[in-house]
Amino acid sequence: MSTILVNLTGVGYTYFDKPILQGLSWELQAGQKVGLVGANGGGKSTLLRLILGQLEPDAGAIFRTKGLTIGYLPQDVGGDPELSGARTVLDVALSGSPEIGRLREALAGREVLMGDPVVYGDAARLVRVIDEHSRLLHAYEAAGGLTFENRVRSTLCDLGLGPETFDQPMNTLSGGQAKLVGLARLLVWAPDLLLLDEPDNHLDLAGKARLETIVKGYPGAVVIVSHDRYLLDQVVDRIAELDRGQITVWPGTYTEYAVNKQLAELRQEQLYRAQQKRITQIEAAIQRFEMWASIVVNERHARQARARHKMLERMDRIERPGEQARMRLELAGWRGSNKVLEIRDLERRFTDEATGDLRVVLARLNLLVWHGERVGLVGPNGAGKSVLFRCILGAAGLGPEQPDGGAIKLGPSVRVGYYAQQHETLHPDWTLVQEVRDARPMYESDACAFLGRFLFEYQATQKLVRQLSGGERSRMQLARLMLSDANFLLLDEPTNNLDIPSAEVLEAALEEFNGTVLVISHDRYFLDRIADRVVVLEEGALREIEGGYSDYAGPPVNGT
Repeated sequence: MSTILVNLTGVGYTYFDKPILQGLSWELQAGQKVGLVGANGGGKSTLLRLILGQLEPDAGAIFRTKGLTIGYLPQDVGGDPELSGARTVLDVALSGSPEIGRLREALAGREVLMGDPVVYGDAARLVRVIDEHSRLLHAYEAAGGLTFENRVRSTLCDLGLGPETFDQPMNTLSGGQAKLVGLARLLVWAPDLLLLDEPDNHLDLAGKARLETIVKGYPGAVVIVSHDRYLLDQVVDRIAELDRGQITVWPGTYTEYAVNKQLAELRQEQLYRAQQKRITQIEAAIQRFEMWASIVVNERHARQARARHKMLERMDRIERPGEQARMRLELAGWRGSNKVLEIRDLERRFTDEATGDLRVVLARLNLLVWHGERVGLVGPNGAGKSVLFRCILGAAGLGPEQPDGGAIKLGPSVRVGYYAQQHETLHPDWTLVQEVRDARPMYESDACAFLGRFLFEYQATQKLVRQLSGGERSRMQLARLMLSDANFLLLDEPTNNLDIPSAEVLEAALEEFNGTVLVISHDRYFLDRIADRVVVLEEGALREIEGGYSDYAGPPVNGT
């Protein structure tokens, strides 16, 4: 039997007056790889912080095995001064092991003392300091300190952060790079339990593949919060679903969980209906016996009525499966031009402000997109995918970006709708109602009702865009897109901040969309479901692959 690392019993947690967790019980065992899923705002990050000990439960108890070490990678590394400050990448990664860090500091302190004239002038005191230094050095060697820096450098390289990044300040890195440094810091420490809160956010396809390899090969237990269904299929051996403050554990990958949950809900619905039918029959019998007993004053009928009342009271009631609230997205589109987008010999160059060197981002690109196609645009971070989108928007009269050479031609009956990765299409100081009425004139009451389709309660419709979470801004952009009457959608990482149910709604809407889609995405599950072909942008050039992500990635190696 596996060692129990953490046990949560009847745990409750309330944020202000809103219950987040209610009577939650869960057990984590050594070696498990767990995918923690649930709706945005459902309490996943709160649960991780309770396990870590950053938060204390309002009710219930949390047991952690003696000596348990827990590593935590937060969802927002910007809130961690270590991962967003001015220290270098290597310095931050070297701070990963608390024990080695403590020994390094103690050794450095003894070395300072040995150079102090007051100490080396006092033979007895110098001997004591030398003995302490020798003892600390032995402990440092035993803890792996002598090879620690080499392991840190190797781990950073394994995660895609080469030697050229080691001396960079953390505050110059992208969000994805900062998360990788945080992950490297945890990996070289190798705690018994890793808690990873959306570690794949902002990673490109190569970064996600490296993350999968590391998590699969990690010797300890891992709990990973992610909206990337492909990643969950690759690395976890069970899914822990957090729903309405409770945890349900399902064995297997995400896809197995999705299928098994659907089957369980269908079975529960059947049992619920059968029981309701039986309850109706018993209640009708009670009414008949009570009526006969009152008419003929027959004690036997009264006993039969009481017996059936007790039967109902003893019955274990089957709950009807609860339906999770989902946004309702409909992208109608329309036919328009047959040739939607034609790009010929497109070039875009930029001058590096620091060095003055000319950098070619797009080099004589050619691309043809026809009506009805769903094209996935992939490539490493920084390859120029968003630059290409801005050039297309410029050709559509929706932005200032212009190419340095070549041509972009849109069909005469093409209307472009744009989803921006950083939500630039939204106005930070507008309310949600203003955003909707800007996209299409309507009464305020109608705008509020429309926003309800995207899971915004009435009170939230008066919030400013700047007050929204990432997931809420994503839903707001999709709401505007639905009102845009576009038949050619440019989508830049549309699933980044969406929870899994919302991503599935978007996928279903795109499948029904009577128009054309060009989408930048690192969501491999999404690309497999949506894309007819994948276009890869690397080193300024394009190459095309028919099919979704799996066709682009190729067959698995060694069955993995």
